[in-house]
Amino acid sequence: MSPYALTGYIDSALSYAEYDKFEDGTFAGRIPLCKGVIAFGKTLKECEQELQSTLEDWILLGLKMGHDIPMIKKQSASVDSE
Repeated sequence: MSPYALTGYIDSALSYAEYDKFEDGTFAGRIPLCKGVIAFGKTLKECEQELQSTLEDWILLGLKMGHDIPMIKKQSASVDSE
């Protein structure tokens, strides 16, 4: 967990990101817990970077406008031992 609150929140939110690949090879990403946070990119890496930037803007605008920002807990990766 990051010692910086905003960085920790962003990292936790991004752990819930979902990505889709389109027929043309481009990508879309979204964070279902953060309504309206969606991004597109020519590559998965570009989409991930755009999604993080969109999330950062969404948080800052939401705080400025007094919107409720959802609580997000870090998603833990589970590894099956089978």
